[in-house]
Amino acid sequence: MAALSELLPVAAVAVDAPAADWREAVRRAGDLMVATGAATDTYTAEMIENVEQNGPYIVIAPGLAFAHARPSPAVLETGMSWVRLARPVAFGHESNDPVELVVGLAAKDASEHTAAMGALARLLADPDTARALRDAPTAQAVHDILKGGQEPAAPKRAAARGGGDLHKILTVCGNGVGTSLFLKQTVEGVLDHWGWGRYVTVEATDTISAKGKANEAVAILTSREIARTLGDVGVPVKVVEDFTSAAEADRVLRDTYDV
Repeated sequence: MAALSELLPVAAVAVDAPAADWREAVRRAGDLMVATGAATDTYTAEMIENVEQNGPYIVIAPGLAFAHARPSPAVLETGMSWVRLARPVAFGHESNDPVELVVGLAAKDASEHTAAMGALARLLADPDTARALRDAPTAQAVHDILKGGQEPAAPKRAAARGGGDLHKILTVCGNGVGTSLFLKQTVEGVLDHWGWGRYVTVEATDTISAKGKANEAVAILTSREIARTLGDVGVPVKVVEDFTSAAEADRVLRDTYDV
């Protein structure tokens, strides 16, 4: 799997970029992925349409939007972009607006960027590193932090026990390859810290698939906007406001399992 610094080259980083509104902010992220050969202009339009159709669920943490759309022919190769805005803009999110950082993702499928999502989740979960990334004066400085914060590939999680002992949690977003995968990384980190990794599997998926898979899960973890879209699916749907927060994931999991 590609490392974070490989999917997010210096040329795909912009600092203090101007944007009048959220559409222009997403367009800035898309333009960088076009410039680095990851996607076409059509994909940028698809990212904007994703928010128009599904709401601002891509705002996964205070000040942070994770712009993406479904894999499509407009994605040429898996890649990412990083846009720190000169001035924050509102996406319409109830608790995480305004946004000052837009991370873009163009994914060929749901597998190539798993390691990169894990590395990014760890970096943004650390307050000092997150602050350094937001304050970095140049694109090269941002890239150096991203590269320096990468860890060797983590060992595979212990195989989950089968049969009735296995629990499944679904993390859900509109497309199943972006914010849901990011939340999956955060939740798995908490479960591994608990020592529950062998008993609970976490699957990232999209809203349509989640409705069909709900009966397999003990709970669904997602954003407020996607929770409204899902409605009653027969299992608890837990809202997570900050997808980078291990503390919030811990709280939601404790509520789910009453521990």
